[in-house]
Amino acid sequence: MSCESPKKVVQEFKLFSLATDPVYIGTGGFTIGRVDNTIVRDPITKLPKIPGSSLAGTWRYYVTLELLTAIKKLRKEHLNEIIDFLKSEGAISDEEKNSLENNKENISTGSFNHIKNSIYEILKLDSDNAEKRKNIHESLKRYFDERLAIESLPDNSHSWKYSKYNNFSQITCAGQDNVPQEDIKNSPFATNKDGNTGHCGHCIVCKGFGFSKKDLSWQGMVYFSDLQILFFPVFTRLGTKWVTTKEILKDAGLDNGENPGVAQQFFVATEKIEDGEQKDYINLGWIYLPYKKEEIFIDLSKLKFDKFELKSEDIIIVSEDLFSQIVNSNLEVRTSVSINPITGAAKEGALFTSEAIPRGTIFYGSIRIFNKAFSEEIKSKFGKLPTLEDLKCALDDSKHYFETLGIGGMTTRGFGRLKINFDEVKTNEQNEAQN
Repeated sequence: MSCESPKKVVQEFKLFSLATDPVYIGTGGFTIGRVDNTIVRDPITKLPKIPGSSLAGTWRYYVTLELLTAIKKLRKEHLNEIIDFLKSEGAISDEEKNSLENNKENISTGSFNHIKNSIYEILKLDSDNAEKRKNIHESLKRYFDERLAIESLPDNSHSWKYSKYNNFSQITCAGQDNVPQEDIKNSPFATNKDGNTGHCGHCIVCKGFGFSKKDLSWQGMVYFSDLQILFFPVFTRLGTKWVTTKEILKDAGLDNGENPGVAQQFFVATEKIEDGEQKDYINLGWIYLPYKKEEIFIDLSKLKFDKFELKSEDIIIVSEDLFSQIVNSNLEVRTSVSINPITGAAKEGALFTSEAIPRGTIFYGSIRIFNKAFSEEIKSKFGKLPTLEDLKCALDDSKHYFETLGIGGMTTRGFGRLKINFDEVKTNEQNEAQN
């Protein structure tokens, strides 16, 4: 009996990240101990980490920024079409059409409600023009409903950014949904009592990262793991070295084991060296350990970042027992004080300390993209879904924001910037075919 390989529905990527600034992902509140503001740690290993939830939320925001920046020009081109539609519906006069065309630069194209409110403002429609406002609202809603019903994509939809469904995207697609109790068909147009909009439920951000409405919930298609420490920088008498363990290297997929390749020499620190072996010592923070050189097959090619490349002679491998102690005793600790806005001097009793993962730390994790378009039932409920390639490109095109805006807390005070690389994890069949 032969079994056919199932169609690939999950694509996994191995992610590596370099901290170019200290990274602070706080636990919230103050604690009594060495520092006041502590960072998130794995409950088992007690090692600091970047939670997958922090990574997912931040990346969702950056994909939205990248999308809105790209389609801003496209939306301006659609304004002529919108204005012509309002005129054909009888919602505006010839004079009002000319007024809107002359003020196109002042019409916000961020979302349905922003366009509507901008038109109200330009036409000076106050609450006394309730009937006029209602006509424009209903006409605009019909316009967007028609666009959502179109099956074919526009001619310029050659990338993930220009799908017709992204017409509904707005900055609130990146944050908390302000109108979760609206039906999905109303969500692009709905506002709460404060006038805030929510997830549109149609764009690549909502379908890629998930949303929940009154009548329809969607888990999303992109899954993030926690970012664990792969290499941790420690200052030694030989300069800065990056500390790791054999178990972590194996988990990160860098340990090639006995596979053919070029063996490199690594410093292996140990608590005991057998008689007759070469003895030398190195300080790792407060720990003073003997070490020896070993030839190990480790693939460092994936750890190349812009202006930074980790070399084998800069790596020290320690035991699993010591790694957590070395990391936690060499975290960056900053002391800060609140400033009195009246005097401009330090505020009495407002001294506090914060810890952070130091710059130069290298993390590893994974991203999985689940292609849910295999089900006809899902397609009928959710319409066109982004492809695996669309979501991969969305993540890849927006990752540059981590290098400027960062992740976590205190990003305005020198924390949080990361460089990110990710590559597809190939199966054994793919590796054999490539070889």
